[in-house]
Amino acid sequence: MTKVPALILASASPRRLGLLQQIGLEPDHLMPADIDETPNKLETPRALALRLARGKAEAVRSIVAQSEDLADSVVLAADTVVAVGRRCLPKAEMTDQALACLSLLSGRGHRVFTGVAVIAPDGKLRSKVVETRVRFKRLSRKDIDEYMASGEWRGKAGGYAIQGLAGSFVVKLVGSYPSVVGLPLSETVTLLSAAGYPAHKDWSTSAS
Repeated sequence: MTKVPALILASASPRRLGLLQQIGLEPDHLMPADIDETPNKLETPRALALRLARGKAEAVRSIVAQSEDLADSVVLAADTVVAVGRRCLPKAEMTDQALACLSLLSGRGHRVFTGVAVIAPDGKLRSKVVETRVRFKRLSRKDIDEYMASGEWRGKAGGYAIQGLAGSFVVKLVGSYPSVVGLPLSETVTLLSAAGYPAHKDWSTSAS
């Protein structure tokens, strides 16, 4: 029987972990990657999402490759970028950042790009970018103030979490909802399968 490689999620995001668990995948290890996420000059949102996902995967792969126990692992990484036109919005940490994001997104459409990268045990890297279009309703000052008070925006790309309170702001979504949350599931499973990881291995025991 072929040995199943360990799965390493190169992220500390509880949202990405929760999405994997939703489809019956439990990473063997969580190893957040610490890389510079500053956009390059003239870099498009799509290119940024892809570069960061690949960079996170490669950073963790370089660590596990030196471990006798983990060298044959599959590494999964992702990064989400919210954009208006070619403008990449920040992962809001400060109040003024979140306010600026919500004011900009109010009443208009934007795009969410999530890059996914998987490195197989043999070192081969496969990656994909998924684009989703989202439109917010026009937000009142009360909407924004109350959302700011919730604190949910902190650390979120574009200053909002679609799976939380901000879901009430969305009037239209075209594309992948889980990708906006942080991980496009269909594409992730395809990449994992191509890397030799049996993504459906626990389905027969996880169904309720």
